[in-house]
Amino acid sequence: MSTQTEPKLVTQIDFARAGQITPQMKEVAEREHRDPEYIRERVADGRIAIPANIVHIKKGMRAFGVGEGLSTKVNVNLGISGDKADAAEEWKKVKIAEDFGADAIMDLSNSGKTRQFRQQLIDETPLMVGTVPMYDAIGYMEKPLVKLTKDDLFEVVRAHAEDGVDFMTIHCGINKSVTKTFKETGRLMNIVSRGGSLLFGWMEVTGNENPFYEFYDELLEICHEYDVTISLGDSCRPGCLYDSNDATETAEMIELGKLCKRAWAAGVQVMVEGPGHMALDEIAAKLKEQKEQYGAESYGVLSPQYYAVLGSLGRRFLNVHGSPNYLHSAICNSQRMFSRLVTIGGPAHMA
Repeated sequence: MSTQTEPKLVTQIDFARAGQITPQMKEVAEREHRDPEYIRERVADGRIAIPANIVHIKKGMRAFGVGEGLSTKVNVNLGISGDKADAAEEWKKVKIAEDFGADAIMDLSNSGKTRQFRQQLIDETPLMVGTVPMYDAIGYMEKPLVKLTKDDLFEVVRAHAEDGVDFMTIHCGINKSVTKTFKETGRLMNIVSRGGSLLFGWMEVTGNENPFYEFYDELLEICHEYDVTISLGDSCRPGCLYDSNDATETAEMIELGKLCKRAWAAGVQVMVEGPGHMALDEIAAKLKEQKEQYGAESYGVLSPQYYAVLGSLGRRFLNVHGSPNYLHSAICNSQRMFSRLVTIGGPAHMA
């Protein structure tokens, strides 16, 4: 007689693989006018992610799905920064996001003690909440970048998970092999990702491997414990058309593909960000290539909304070619954010 215990089901992907339809899957199915089994099957094999931290679920969040056959999701960026530490202004943006149909809010606070704002945001909003722990690390640990340790960085990740963050953008793919390619081949605009450039600088000064890559299994354990969807950040996305599809972007893309599969194997939901600046005639081929690398429909496109018409055009093109993309509305004051949500919110939901 076997004494082996059954593995504990924690994440949406755990339940889906066990053949169980969760309340969150039912909610997504109802919102998307799909059969619950359609949602379960695609969560099980990674084609749909339902970012829903178990802590946030208990606080009454609404479940949203990102992936194959679902509506495009609108994500609003906001947060407290050193340039503008005005929490009241950020709460205006939260209210606008909720009132005008956004699906997610990313708290990109990067200055001072931001945990109180993040915790209150998760307590009060029913929308998905995402963060970039690397942005928060310096203020949270009260250390300069180069003095941060692996344990410091993972303490910040755990704090965000404990608070109830539903998805975290973590730049795991920029390892020593990728940076070697970057330094050998060069770029016109170097590394334009904020999180990626912070990690690149930390690696260069300390001489150490990217801890999120080196200790990726430990990171996945934290994500699994709270059902945090990991959003693999594209540190080496091109910042201009000249750098599009270069060796550095491709090298990181290969690494992200491997990490994506490891996350699924660990029962962790995953999305992959991309693809940066590229010409319109390159999008279809790049989308096909990256979906083949990352598998199924995990690839989330971050459409810049600095120019509403161009952003809408690019998004529509991606929809035609099968992207389950979600969107960024740029960090801005509340009046500009209002205009962007009114401009992109309706079309994005109908896409």
